Amino acid sequence: MNVFLLYGLLLKAALTSFSGLGSLPMVRNDLLVERKVLTDRQLNTAVVAGRTGPGPNGLYLVSVGYYADGLPGAAAGLLAVMTPAFLVLPLMRWIGARAESPRVKSAIRAVVLASAGLLLSASLPLARDAITGPLTFGIMLVSFAVLVLTKIDTVWVVLGGAIIGLIAKAAH
Repeated sequence: MNVFLLYGLLLKAALTSFSGLGSLPMVRNDLLVERKVLTDRQLNTAVVAGRTGPGPNGLYLVSVGYYADGLPGAAAGLLAVMTPAFLVLPLMRWIGARAESPRVKSAIRAVVLASAGLLLSASLPLARDAITGPLTFGIMLVSFAVLVLTKIDTVWVVLGGAIIGLIAKAAH
């Protein structure tokens, strides 16, 4: 894949998501559905790699770039993640001056709701790929319940799920 096109696609996703995984639907559509450069498994792996490392949630785009085009793709992903940071300061100054405007509040709410819907639509195919049996389905249900009903930090839930998966794998 052309590294400049990859940078453009990843930059588009980073600029229009307003949060780390909010770009997932766009990335999935551009690189998996339309261009068939990635598989659901690779996209899942990229998300896990980006989420387990320190830093912003959007760092999974570096892994996506790597899967799409090796080291040049990873560099394109890193630049795509970094570029919006240079635009945030002037944008925040502009929005800050208008933050109490009902129109700006409504626009922000609309963006958040649209991002949630898009994220859900992209997550379902990835969940179908990741849930491979009763054990993974059970881990998913328990993890969801723990995250919704308690204040346990996400890292402990991920670590617990990983340990259960490793124990089950070792037992078979």
